[in-house]
Amino acid sequence: MKVNTAEIVISAVGPKQYPEGNLPEIALAGRSNVGKSSFINKMIHRKNLARTSSRPGKTQTLNFYILNESFYFVDVPGYGFAKVSKTEREAWGKMIEQYLVERDQLKAVVQLVDLRHPPSKDDCLMYDWLKYHELPVIIVATKSDKIPKGKWDKHKKVVKETLNMDPTDKIILFSSETGHGKDEAWGVLNSYLTK
Repeated sequence: MKVNTAEIVISAVGPKQYPEGNLPEIALAGRSNVGKSSFINKMIHRKNLARTSSRPGKTQTLNFYILNESFYFVDVPGYGFAKVSKTEREAWGKMIEQYLVERDQLKAVVQLVDLRHPPSKDDCLMYDWLKYHELPVIIVATKSDKIPKGKWDKHKKVVKETLNMDPTDKIILFSSETGHGKDEAWGVLNSYLTK
């Protein structure tokens, strides 16, 4: 897919702030430093629409990016690393849960995991939670450029087994450095956006 226009529309903390209308949405979930912003920037071929940060836990709102005036990427706050109080974390949890469970425009969730390491306990909880709520999940394993190509299959197998992945769910190896997996990711996302 060629993305001609992309802009951030709103950073929302609740349903009253979500964009109006019925354009389809794809949510992006993952640990705080897994590379969500880099994934967005690579997918839309822009250097820094989504701000990357060396400080994990920077995204604390639901960030709605409109692409080609026809659909949204929704970046949800990262889980795991953020150095915030328990109360704040619970508030985020509620905000994310409300969005994922109640938003009719949501077509699928891209869950990003780091290919270099087995998925964390938080990754597994997130995946199980998405499956429990019967949300379509696409696993994107980032940072594939950091692993020799010959070891990709081994690492992919670890991700699948650790998450106890549903065999019908897609897993895409991705690199925001080289662009590997970008076309495959658009192919899979398109199938949800055109449903």
